[in-house]
Amino acid sequence: MRVMVFGATGELGRECVAQSLDAGHDVSVYVRNPGKLDPAIRERVTVHEGDGLDGAAVAKALASPCDAILFAIGIDRNSPEDLCTSATRHIFEAMRTNGIRRFVWCGGGSTLVRKDQVTLGARFVQFFARTFLGLRHRDKDHQWALLGESKDLDWVGIRPLQMVKGERRAIGSATTRSAG
Repeated sequence: MRVMVFGATGELGRECVAQSLDAGHDVSVYVRNPGKLDPAIRERVTVHEGDGLDGAAVAKALASPCDAILFAIGIDRNSPEDLCTSATRHIFEAMRTNGIRRFVWCGGGSTLVRKDQVTLGARFVQFFARTFLGLRHRDKDHQWALLGESKDLDWVGIRPLQMVKGERRAIGSATTRSAG
């Protein structure tokens, strides 16, 4: 499968790239700063340089053959409001233009949805995110709403609370990292 990872230089993005390569996929990355890519990885991927907020650059990158998008763009305190939502909007436009249907979204653990079994711990995480990580929380909520409106695309959402480094192990048909 030909996969493009948006946000490949962050912690989650690097993991997406590594696991995609390990699974034998043909991997492209879309990054603002290719210099942040590990040189060993850079040799194994096709690099597209650009900003997710630049719709024309996103469209140009996604004109290359691609079967699926992995979204791992992160937010920090200097990010503009709705960075992920705006980038996703540009990605979706290019996906529709180029006939790409698959999208994997990484949201935040504080994005609670109607079908969730909401525990006290989940409510605390949401309260904490709204209070101390408002920019990130709002953006992921807005991005979730955009996904819900995009019924013409095949997407899956992943909302991890945290990532744990460790040895990879297979569970059923999925590969995860153990806490070990």
